[in-house]
Amino acid sequence: MQHKGTVTLTTPRLTLRPFIPEDIPAAFRNWCSDPEVTRFLRWPAHSSEQITRMVLEGWIAAYHQPDFYQWAIVPGEVGEPVGTISVVAHEDAARKLHIGYCLGRPWQGKGYMTEAFREVIRFLFEEVGANRIESQHDPENAASGKVMLRCGLAREGILRKADWSNRGIVDACMHALLREDWERQQRG
Repeated sequence: MQHKGTVTLTTPRLTLRPFIPEDIPAAFRNWCSDPEVTRFLRWPAHSSEQITRMVLEGWIAAYHQPDFYQWAIVPGEVGEPVGTISVVAHEDAARKLHIGYCLGRPWQGKGYMTEAFREVIRFLFEEVGANRIESQHDPENAASGKVMLRCGLAREGILRKADWSNRGIVDACMHALLREDWERQQRG
């Protein structure tokens, strides 16, 4: 793969961009401090803005790495980050990237995550050279699975008790999209 790092991407309604220090208050307020947002995630809701600061400063420090992908999701009409989408793991030998995401509750159900994920998929296939893009969700988090399906990922199955989150040890519904399937979808 030809890693490019977290470059700014745009869609009709969104800017996907690297985080900056000025995003810390919005990140804390819009999703990091909400236990409902983090319910299905591996990290607990942040109890203080200082925790969000430490996390974002770590991401900002990692942006020099070409294989680090952590985008702020910024809707044009909002003007500040309302969530994040990232490559949480990658395996270069298989040209495989695993995507994770979260979005503040007020912006869920508006199609923002689907729009962001589709653009990240395009970027990773066209510009990075991925062969497989995958993601997984807790079976109790059906909304996340719907995002994956709308983005063209196929449900591959359930890995029993294969993941952990704030809910404990959980099943993982695995979804993936192969380059050849994405190219076929693009041709219509």
